[in-house]
Amino acid sequence: MIIVMKPGASGESISQVTQAIETSGLVVHLSQGKEVTIIGVVGDKTKLDTRSIQLNPSVEKIVPITESYKLSNRKFHPLPSGFPVKNTVIGPGTMTIMAGPCAVETEEQMLSIARAVKKAGATMLRGGAFKPRTSPYSFQGLEEEGLRFLKTASEETGLATICEVTSAHAIELAEHYVDMLQVGARNMQNFELLKEVGKSGLPVLLKRGLSATIEEWLNAAEYIMSEGNEKVALCERGIRTFETATRNTLDLSAICVLKEKTHLPVIVDPSHATGVRHYVEPLAKAAVACGADGLMIEVHNDPAKALSDGPQSLNFPQFESVMSNLSGYITLAGRQLS
Repeated sequence: MIIVMKPGASGESISQVTQAIETSGLVVHLSQGKEVTIIGVVGDKTKLDTRSIQLNPSVEKIVPITESYKLSNRKFHPLPSGFPVKNTVIGPGTMTIMAGPCAVETEEQMLSIARAVKKAGATMLRGGAFKPRTSPYSFQGLEEEGLRFLKTASEETGLATICEVTSAHAIELAEHYVDMLQVGARNMQNFELLKEVGKSGLPVLLKRGLSATIEEWLNAAEYIMSEGNEKVALCERGIRTFETATRNTLDLSAICVLKEKTHLPVIVDPSHATGVRHYVEPLAKAAVACGADGLMIEVHNDPAKALSDGPQSLNFPQFESVMSNLSGYITLAGRQLS
């Protein structure tokens, strides 16, 4: 449930309500706007004396929340949220561009890509050191060595870094090297992993599962946030449908639905969604128009020789062209690169 305080409610009145909630063994989540304060209540509401709270003269109303996800719910947090990642910010008013290869291959490769994507306007460097692949015989990633290459590239360029983690061990390693953790589509409902990334305290990008509903996706985010980590962004990367013309089907409507249901930032990955590099630009433009807070785009120094996902990766001139063509759309959306 949420408790809506009357406009101008004093700090003392708010404190009285929060103390009553905490005394009942429940958890308080405070959202304070310029005029109205909303108090979110998480836990067994049967333990709470709602009648006495309703009688508080500073309480406007008590609103039950029927959705199973609470912390990620926009009713709990009416204003869109954002958070810093190193020297960039993900959230309202900004456009985050995460660019880099699907898989980290060599230190030289990561340095060249980092320099190129930063020059073109990217705000974060992505790269996979742990690669959960469909086939056990495919390249699985360089693990800690790959993380070191990411850190080296970050130190030279200043770009914040993001890397997918696949286990508690991977999280322990990644915490020493990168600025943001990614939970991939195949692990969206790996609930133990979600709890662990929540405990890490690092910002988290949660990709949508291959066949996950939006409600399932938001409940997955809830697992992370319930561990005390509110720095979560959602990534739409295409879902599995009957269509075979593209790798997946990019659900652009999910952006609109998420903006209504949650306060969390939304990132779109047109590279994984289509699997075809020349579809990346038009879908990136569409994602910006639909209200996305950022894009994740695969870029490689030599896509033809990439160890993973070469057909969907852009080379340096292609990425530079995409960024140039996106600039007008970003401005029209009222955002700026950050």
